[in-house]
Parts: sequence; structure tokens; C-alpha cells
Amino acid sequence: MADYQRPAYDSIKHKLRQRWKIILAGLASLVLVDILQLTIPRVIKHAVDDLAMAGGYGKNLGRYGLTLLGIGLAIALFRYCWRRCLLGTARFVEETIRNRLFDHLQNMSPAFFDTVSTGDIMAYATNDIQQVRMAIGMGMVALNDAIVLGMAAIGFMLYIDVELTFYVMIPMPLIVISSRLLGRKMHRGYQQVQSAFAAMTENIRQRLSAIRLIKAHDLYRQSSSQMAEASSHYVQSNMKLVRVAGLFFPLMLFFTNMSLALVLWLGGSRTMVGSITPGDFVAFLHYLGLMTWPMMAMGWVINLVQRGKASLDRLDQVMRTVPEIRQVAAPKRLRQCRGGITFEKVEFAYPDRKRQPVISGISFDLEPGQVLGLVGPPGSGKTTILSLIMRHYDIGRGRIMLDGIDLRQLSLDDIRNCLAWVSQEPFIFAGTIRENLTLGRQDISGQHLRNVLRAVALEKTIADLPKGLDTLVGEKGVILSGGQKQRVAFARALLKDSSLLLLDDPVSQVDAATGHHLINTLRQLSGRKTMIIASHRIAAVRFADKIICLDKGKLVAVGSHEHLADRQGYYRQMIMLQETDNAF
Repeated sequence: MADYQRPAYDSIKHKLRQRWKIILAGLASLVLVDILQLTIPRVIKHAVDDLAMAGGYGKNLGRYGLTLLGIGLAIALFRYCWRRCLLGTARFVEETIRNRLFDHLQNMSPAFFDTVSTGDIMAYATNDIQQVRMAIGMGMVALNDAIVLGMAAIGFMLYIDVELTFYVMIPMPLIVISSRLLGRKMHRGYQQVQSAFAAMTENIRQRLSAIRLIKAHDLYRQSSSQMAEASSHYVQSNMKLVRVAGLFFPLMLFFTNMSLALVLWLGGSRTMVGSITPGDFVAFLHYLGLMTWPMMAMGWVINLVQRGKASLDRLDQVMRTVPEIRQVAAPKRLRQCRGGITFEKVEFAYPDRKRQPVISGISFDLEPGQVLGLVGPPGSGKTTILSLIMRHYDIGRGRIMLDGIDLRQLSLDDIRNCLAWVSQEPFIFAGTIRENLTLGRQDISGQHLRNVLRAVALEKTIADLPKGLDTLVGEKGVILSGGQKQRVAFARALLKDSSLLLLDDPVSQVDAATGHHLINTLRQLSGRKTMIIASHRIAAVRFADKIICLDKGKLVAVGSHEHLADRQGYYRQMIMLQETDNAF
């Protein structure tokens, strides 16, 4: 069972502990780069002093030049090392969080996806995780430079002239004050930006998914207008953030220039009177230049951390969400699934409609190998019953048993390995037909695959495609018709070879001849598989051992086809209507 007590923060800590040696090597390389950068002004100081004492000609300039070249090569080498170690670690952290988020989302109940948009989920998996990576990678680098390079530069400046350094440090408290004042506003701003990004992503996804509908109904203007509105909201959220975050870097530059002005004014006069050498003055200016990055880095660190923390809080909130459907600590196991299903006074309401039960008081018993038909008007609860058997949702009252064991006492793997499902709106992955049929299984023989294709009337259709089974079907199977998609879904359910087969309107999108072929396939499976068929077509359920009529979530009639056909009610009305349709 998954551990839901370790949020995104703990995932980061775990990965950092794993790579602590690499992180230390990266930090050591980064410190060495800082030390080498701090050495450059000392070399320049000696070169300038030599020039001043030699009256404009320095005999050691070649040696100083070679020294600077060597320092530059060393800086390049160690800079490569710290980027590989520290930024590489941030990439591995990004991978860890993304994989854990995806695993967590796969364990979430369908009810979660009923309320959370795909745009939000995509924002979590892309933009939010990217912000966390930046906070860890460049945030670690900027923080190190702010501390090591900044403190060391201050130390060298103190060594040159204490009083001059004191004047240079005057702007520092202003940096701390501005950071504290703007930090909280930045955090709230980043959260609003991420939410706006999620909304815009969902807007784009919906309109691209519905591009054929938009073209067919000439909805270009409405679609563009809605997209422009979402984009404008995202821009406005960013502009609000820019008004706050955009103050940091200008403030850092202003404070740096303030220090530079003080150095030129006070340091220049000291050089002229001989208090410090020209070399010391030039070195002091270089150290002040090195201080520019740490001062800016302090603002950047706060910027990155606030952005990363806002994203991490969003990720943490999702990853702390516990699935509604969870198996018990010590589940009972099915040694061999036979497919017997029992409903005992089952009542269920969807989470957002708890006061309006979708089904109420449903009871029936289905022996292994029997066929149950579910009929009723739209919204009567047929699809809900199938979802409850798969334990996509948990019932409110009563019991559902599989082979005599309450579903809530079984492991989720046992339940779902026991059954195959053909949905009312079959989903097709954007791969090949073979990949959609086998779903990654390598143990399906070519002969078995051909037999199943023949059983669902797909053999000729696939033979007519340019690459047969290896034909790419596009996003959501765009090159396939509705009936072909339905038969692909039917075929992959048969390839699973499970004991329990659940079919939701399996012939709703095929023509009469193909529907007749599929129904004959189901007849041949009768006795070998337990089948529950929800359908609006009477022909799809008339051979069932038992047929249940539903109305407004309640069982109103039950019996065989012959029994229900002789009684007044929904079933007989549907027979008469469908016979009339066939007559035309």
C-alpha cells in the first residue's frame, strides 16, 4: 500500500540524502571557483603596483598574465564540475518528484479526477516541478555565492581598508529590509500565477481536443475570445507579480552603484594622499564588483525560493490527498477468480451529490458463467453499477461481493485482474493499433490475436489499413470511426482473458450487421465468462440468463427476455420501439 505520509518535501530530502557526496563535491567546486575569483583582484593589484613603481613599465606583466590565464582555466574546470553536480542533482530531484506525482495520481480514485481539471494536473507536472528544480539548483548556487563570495569579498575589502569597507556596507541593511517586505507578497503572487497557468493550460487542452467540433460549428471567434481571456488573466497575474519581484534587481543594482560612488569618492581621495596604493584601490573596485553578484544573488535566492515554495506547496497539497478507494491493510486474496457477483441492498451517491443516490436498494445474484443484462433509460444507474463492481467508487450502504468476498476486503489488484471492461466511450491511445490491443503485453500469440480480431469483426478493417496492426491511429484514435474504436476496445477486453467481462453499451456505435456479429461472439462466451452487459439495444441482452430493468436508480423489474417481454413496462416498450425502427 502506498505511503501517503511522505509529501513532496520528503521526496526532495530523500534524493538529496542519496546524492550527498555529489552535492558536497559540487559545493567544493563552487567554493574553489569563488576562491579563484577572489584571487584575481590580488594579481591585478600587484600588476598595477608594479606598473606604478616602474613608471609605466612592469617587468613581471607576462608572469601576471600567465597567472590569470591559469586561474581562468581552473575556474572553467571547477565551474563545469559544480554545474554537473549541483544542477544535475536538481534534475534528478525533478525526476523523483515527477515520478512520485505520477504514481500518486495513478493511485487516486476516479472521484479525484471528477473535480480536478487536466490543466491543473499538467501544471503540477510541468511548471510547478520546474520551479522547484530552479529553487534547488540555481537557488543552492546563488545562496552559496551570496554567503561565500560575499563574505570573502568583504574580508578582503576589510584587509585593504576598514573604514572604506564600512561605508560600502551601508546599503546592506536596506537589502534585508526590502527582502522581508516583499517576500510574502512574492509568495502569494507566485501561487496566483501558477493557478492562472493551470487554468490557461486547461483552456488550451479543451479547445485542441475539441478542434473538430470548433471547426464544424464555426466557433473560431468564441474559442479565440475565451483563450484570450484566459491568457489575459495569466498575463495580469504575472504583471502583478512583476510589480513586486521586479523591484529586487533594480534595488540591488542601485545599492551596488551607491557603494561604487562611495568608493570612487572616498577611495580615490585616499589613493591620492597615499593611504592606499593604486593597486589596492583597483583591487578594492574588483572586490566591489564581485560583491555585485552576491548582492543580486540574495534577491534572486529569495525570488527562486518564493517561487519554488509556492510550487512545492501546490505539489505537496496534491500528494497529501489520500485516495478515497484504498484497500485494507491485510486484504483477502483470490486464489482463482470465478466471477460470481452479488449485490445486497446496494446504495450509492456520487461525492458531489450525496443527497441524491444514483442507485438505491439494488440486489441481485450472478453465478459464475452467467450473463446479466442491464437496461433502463439514460441516468438510471447502469454505468454506475459497472463502476462499483470495478471499485472505482465505494458504496454508501449494502455489500458487493466477488466470489463470496466483500469487494472492500479484497486487494485492488485482485479485483481488477479478475475483470475486463469495455467502456461506453472507448479510449484509444495515440500509438499503433497493436499497442492499443495488447496494452504492452508480450505474451499474446499472433494466432490468438487473429482469432480475437475475427471475433470482433476487425480483421478486414485492419487488413485495409496501410500498415495493418502497426498503423498509427493518432490522438484518441482520430483515424478510426466510432464503431472501429468500440471494436478495438472489445478486442483488448477479450485479449485479457478474464473471468468477468463488463460491457457498457458494446454495440451502440456499430451498424446492425456488425452488431449482430458482436452479439454472436458474446453468446459464444456465455457459460465460459461471467458477463454483465449494459445496453439500450434489446438484441444485446435478450440471450442473458437474467435481465434487470432500472429506473431512477431502482430495480423495477427482473427476469428473462421472455418474461419481461410479456409484462407491461420499459422493457416491452423498448422492444416495440426497436421493432418499429427495424421496420423502417
